[in-house]
Amino acid sequence: MEQSNIIVRVAIPDDIIYAQTITDEMASSAKARGTGIAKRSPEYISQKITENKAVIAVTEDNKWVGFCYIEAWGHGKFVANSGLIVAPEYRKTGIAKKIKQRIFALSREKYPDSKIFGLTTGLAVMKINSDLGYEPVTYSELTDDDNFWAGCKSCVNYDILMSKERKNCMCTAMLFDPKDHPKPEETAKEFKKKSKLYERFMRLKQNRLIQYWRKKKFEKTKSFFGFLFNL
Repeated sequence: MEQSNIIVRVAIPDDIIYAQTITDEMASSAKARGTGIAKRSPEYISQKITENKAVIAVTEDNKWVGFCYIEAWGHGKFVANSGLIVAPEYRKTGIAKKIKQRIFALSREKYPDSKIFGLTTGLAVMKINSDLGYEPVTYSELTDDDNFWAGCKSCVNYDILMSKERKNCMCTAMLFDPKDHPKPEETAKEFKKKSKLYERFMRLKQNRLIQYWRKKKFEKTKSFFGFLFNL
């Protein structure tokens, strides 16, 4: 798919017409992957657009291509570039990277002193983040704002997150600290060197977390029936 006729820019109020399409594609994509994007309503997406906290990609003839938005947490100490989504026919064309670059730049403009973080289950997004200067971190280095974590309730893996006391889940956490970060070339080089290792690690982590959760559910069920029948 050609990129030459695709415009990536800060969203404007006229783009509210795409809000329903965006949320529908978010839900469809999450379902297809069997993992989560925090569920957002068209009204929420519209709000981000009117606040100038969103980036959109459209064709020259105004066909929607992709979207991402900014959320601030912990009184602005942390910022997340959330809800990255690209229309199916434009995936694997490099548009996601352009959207991420623009939303990252917008975040730095609006919140120059804030730490920018993201959670992802995808190696491709990890690579894009690494190219921008993000580093993989533990969940303890992310915001402790309860409102952020409440947004994960619509994710299919929310029970796993809470069973691990918000210290781990299927996603990999990544962080850009404006006061202490390596050069993007360094993080990109490090990711390239360790990409196969990251891929294996993510697969292993996800398998183990699923096994852990299944075991926990089985123990709860066993305990329940034990109580009922005094087993």
